[in-house]
Amino acid sequence: MTRIHSPIELEEFRKDILSKRDTNKRCITLCSGTACHATGSEKVAAAIEDELEKQGLKTEVDFRRTGCHGFCEKGPIIVINPEEICYLLVTSEDVPEIVSQTLKGKKVVDRLLYIDPTTGEKVTHESDIPFYKYQERLVFGPNRKIDPTSIEDYVTIGGYQALVKALFGMAPEQVIKEVKASNLRGRGGAGFPTGIKWEAAHNAQGEPKYVVVNCDEGDPGAYMDRSIMEGNPFAVLEGLLIGAYAIGSHEGYIYVRQEYPLAVENVSTAIKRAEDYGLLGTNILGSGFDFTVKVHRGAGAFVCGEETALLMSLEGKAGEPRPRPPYPAVKGLWDKPTNINNVETWATVPLIINKGAEFFTSIGTAQSKGTKIFSLVGKICNTGLVEVPMGITLKDIIYKIGGGIPGGKKFKAVQTGGPSGGCIPDEQLDLQVGFDELTSAGSMMGSGGMIVMDEDTCMVDVARYFIDFLTDESCGKCVPCREGLRQMHKILTNITIGKGKEDDIEILEELAETAVDASLCALGKTAPNPFLSTLRYFRNEYEAHIKEKRCPALSCKALISYYIDPNKCNACMICLKKCPANAIDGGKNKIHIIVQEKCTKCKTCLEVCPTRFSAVKKISGEPVPAPVPEEKRMLIRI
Repeated sequence: MTRIHSPIELEEFRKDILSKRDTNKRCITLCSGTACHATGSEKVAAAIEDELEKQGLKTEVDFRRTGCHGFCEKGPIIVINPEEICYLLVTSEDVPEIVSQTLKGKKVVDRLLYIDPTTGEKVTHESDIPFYKYQERLVFGPNRKIDPTSIEDYVTIGGYQALVKALFGMAPEQVIKEVKASNLRGRGGAGFPTGIKWEAAHNAQGEPKYVVVNCDEGDPGAYMDRSIMEGNPFAVLEGLLIGAYAIGSHEGYIYVRQEYPLAVENVSTAIKRAEDYGLLGTNILGSGFDFTVKVHRGAGAFVCGEETALLMSLEGKAGEPRPRPPYPAVKGLWDKPTNINNVETWATVPLIINKGAEFFTSIGTAQSKGTKIFSLVGKICNTGLVEVPMGITLKDIIYKIGGGIPGGKKFKAVQTGGPSGGCIPDEQLDLQVGFDELTSAGSMMGSGGMIVMDEDTCMVDVARYFIDFLTDESCGKCVPCREGLRQMHKILTNITIGKGKEDDIEILEELAETAVDASLCALGKTAPNPFLSTLRYFRNEYEAHIKEKRCPALSCKALISYYIDPNKCNACMICLKKCPANAIDGGKNKIHIIVQEKCTKCKTCLEVCPTRFSAVKKISGEPVPAPVPEEKRMLIRI
């Protein structure tokens, strides 16, 4: 291993690697992010290595384990290049057939291909799958191409060219000017202009200065930062180096939440590899610029995603927010100027330096430029990570990329921005995705969580759920957040169990207003959003719960009942046998009834009742029909 001392040596290193690689050689890539680990990619990887050896293809076919490909519900995913044949839901038992049929026989294994639900056609190539076809994977795209522990792989796709350009062709002020011109806004939540933040840290007095990567991603269902850190840690490090050079920092920290062991492992390996090659440490590439970085594991507190709380935690103190100003750019880590951005923001920086601000600003809306990675989850056909251009509509994300709502259900709302985000209804589906656009709709961009809900979702209960989460995660430092959220959760819970009062909505609005105006940090100020947005668009559901003791979505357990329609019951005894509470009375040729006093409302009866009968009914806010008298319950049907 040779230390790289200059841009010339880096280019020679790149050319040397490429000269030893045949671009036409078959390469099988396997998604090995956390999601695919959970579905068996380790076993698939072992099977691939064994099978290539057995079938004599070890030297003829390359095998590369990559980061997350994004289509997580279809993992493990294999892509065979250069043909770009994409196989989904691969198991270790499928591997011998893949090797013999595709790699040796040059035939496609049809049963492992994606099937378009709208046409029924099988799709062979990854880029033709609708989930990928409508994305623009500029930042996340390299994940599927490289081994995240291989600096050689990163260099071959243009890695460190942006660093060379910055160190040898631009003054720190020019780097900041380029980032400002790109209008890159922080991808971690607030959307503050990155260049302005860098400029403030650059101009601030005090030494040393610090740069920090925020990988404390705590939003339920969100894992964008984790997947970038797992799949392309070198891009994050390169962006961090460029930012450090721009503001005059020589020491950085990567704050990763405790629940991300693979991200910690891969970024730690990347740091070691970069140090070995002289791309971290002293006199990087002969530029005279020194920079070191350390990984710090957070304890998993949601509030530590807020930058001042994160810095307190990094200092070894309780992770609690502190008043701003002064802002971290002026007085941050150990009271020194500190620049903190999230993973996606840092990973975007090399792209801007390489391609220029003009390229970046050619994508997006007037105030939201570039692309954004979202975690698309919930009641939607295609779940996973998607990278889309700013300005795309919610409808295109949900229906073109996400494939719509499963089971023929109707779309009801999409929650964006994590637990502190808002719920956007059907009539707003043509809304363009951008920082200001989402805020005007009562939601927010946040870090990029996007949870889709269907007609069976109770919006009052959604508000209760997220307020409950935020109540637990509040650091408790300020009263409006600590006590206000607790009271909001109590009232919302009462509403969902049929104990709502006429003045509850007014009280909730007052509590929300106080939290927004008087909370210390962004968690408290945005925490009422789930309530405020659902009240704004679904006030009728709140009123139904309070005034009629009825849940329109038939979701709130305390407000629903189940009964068996005697005209449809065929006495098949399936529900009787499956009921865990023994709440069903019936028998052979005897119409079944649900004993309401015993029913726990688990909905097992509804789920197991054959669709050809559909005898079990769910109701809310109305009395359960009287059961059929005993003497009339015997039946004989064909």
